[in-house]
Amino acid sequence: MNECADASTPIRAIIADDHPLVLLAIENLLMAFPNIQIVGRASDSTELLAEAGRGACDLAVIDLHMPGNLDGDAFGTLREFRKCCPNVPLVVLTMETKPEVLERLISLGVEAVMSKRDRIDLIPVAIVTALAHERYVGPTVRASIVEATVARRLEFVRELLSPREMNVLRQYASGIGVTEIARRLGRSVKTVSAQKCKAMRKLALNSDSELFKFAAEHGLLPDDAPQWRP
Repeated sequence: MNECADASTPIRAIIADDHPLVLLAIENLLMAFPNIQIVGRASDSTELLAEAGRGACDLAVIDLHMPGNLDGDAFGTLREFRKCCPNVPLVVLTMETKPEVLERLISLGVEAVMSKRDRIDLIPVAIVTALAHERYVGPTVRASIVEATVARRLEFVRELLSPREMNVLRQYASGIGVTEIARRLGRSVKTVSAQKCKAMRKLALNSDSELFKFAAEHGLLPDDAPQWRP
């Protein structure tokens, strides 16, 4: 979008989705904007790139996975779109749930990424943010990435600790004392204390406060455990 353009100049938008009802819903939503004019509609990536090639748009609201993606690669389509319209803000709507795919999508510099599971009234928020050339990530996408990050961190801890050390560390971090852990596990207090200390050494943790913070950040705490606060 030309930042020097008159405020009354319509924002020209391309919309793309292979589901007719979704395409219609997006169109109806954009029509509620007084200054957005839909100048192109596409139901596959070939049509999308053809519309982009005309070079007359200021915004694109598109589905990630559509028929006709280059070599079956949605990212190839996005890269080609960027070549045609390098300064056009992209709002990508998707049913994709794989965190690695969502992270890759964000890394491409797409202005807005939203799940189709998000509330439809968040799409205007995504559009306004994208038009300002700022980043917007919808709540469902954010949650998927955060959960995956915690899961990866937890897997890292599991690779470092033995099952017994992991068990002791999780219980201690959730607020259970060494003596009570020993009673629950049928071990001596000395053994449990040694396992706790060994686990902390492996993780380069020097204090209980560091341990509690680490546990909260790496998914070691049960859902009902008190959460660490900085």
